[in-house]
Amino acid sequence: MAEKSLYHYRVEPQDVDFTLRATLASLGGSILNTAGVDAYGKGFGVDVLNAGNHSWVLSRMAIEIDRRPEQYTDYTIATWISDYGRVLSTRNFTLTDAAGHEFGRSVTQWAMIDLTTRSAVDLSWVGREHNDAVVAVPPPAEKPRKIREVKPTRSTEHRVVYSDIDFNRHVNTMRYIEMMLDMLPLERLTLEVPVRLDIHFLKECRYGQTLTVGCEEREQSVLFEITGDGATAAVRASLEWRA
Repeated sequence: MAEKSLYHYRVEPQDVDFTLRATLASLGGSILNTAGVDAYGKGFGVDVLNAGNHSWVLSRMAIEIDRRPEQYTDYTIATWISDYGRVLSTRNFTLTDAAGHEFGRSVTQWAMIDLTTRSAVDLSWVGREHNDAVVAVPPPAEKPRKIREVKPTRSTEHRVVYSDIDFNRHVNTMRYIEMMLDMLPLERLTLEVPVRLDIHFLKECRYGQTLTVGCEEREQSVLFEITGDGATAAVRASLEWRA
């Protein structure tokens, strides 16, 4: 039976903010790096998919962080796939410190796209051919929530540049998160309380587009919506403080 895979990280200076603790975006980056490395090692990474003109894209993501680790501390990310569907695959993560204490968890859902049409394709074959990669352990947190409506109270614009795009030639997930967090005051960003981020990707944003990043602040949470070139929502997200 398949087991969870473990990957080791250290909080480096480029991963922290002025509090000398890892940023939410840097922890999210490590989570997604773990997904890519693990898929590559198990034979269904983007290298294999690209040969067939396909690629993985992140559809939804939930991250829960109880506390942000300090600079130069070590941590471990465990990852496992709990299910394959026809449209989405669920990959899970837990983050633990050097003493073995869990301080975060994440649930991600992935789709596969045709690189020519940019549309989703049936990924059932991955489940059939790599069924031995499924671990019989449920997700460590609630699956990503859908954010159905956002009523921004303020917004800003961002033009997509070279440093924003990833190997799929659309905006990198962590750049979306950074754009959204940059809308918030420092006192909210540096609260040392547990947080949960849900992010839902609806459309791709590409190089050269002008994005509108809007936020709707509430008492214990903030909703975000990113649109491209004045069109319908491309990304929606929710950040909740759990004091």
